[in-house]
Amino acid sequence: MDILIHDVNNIELFLKINHDEITVISDNGKIKPCICCYGCWVKTPGKCAINDGYNNMGTLLSKCNRLIIISQCFYGCYSPFVKNILDRSISYLLPYFKTKNGETYHPKRYDNSISLTVYFYGEISDTEKETAKKYVQANCKSMFEKTEINFYKTVGGIKSIL
Repeated sequence: MDILIHDVNNIELFLKINHDEITVISDNGKIKPCICCYGCWVKTPGKCAINDGYNNMGTLLSKCNRLIIISQCFYGCYSPFVKNILDRSISYLLPYFKTKNGETYHPKRYDNSISLTVYFYGEISDTEKETAKKYVQANCKSMFEKTEINFYKTVGGIKSIL
């Protein structure tokens, strides 16, 4: 299964997405921020305690083999909505720590392998691009197997490659 997480208004009209082939996660205006209760790790593994329609992100990622993120670049990071979705996906990982090559991270809860493609758009400086690359790469070490990061001046530039 493929998943698309995005912050673009009316992306269905923009990209003409076939929902049989891809699960689209967009902002319905009701997402709540992670409250760091860690219930998704220990009380209800894989499921967030906040019941706002985004509480199954960890389980959803467990069925995913390709994750696509389209996000405006905010100071070298994802947009607030996309960042919130990724924060709410922490249940995809285990609460334990693992050290590999001198780096400590959380191992995956599930055995699937996910490739990640990120499309950042906006007026992005070279410094922000470097920050975004490092940020995405750091997050990928525990969650994703293969990563591709792309930058575009406008969201319209992404349309041509999808």
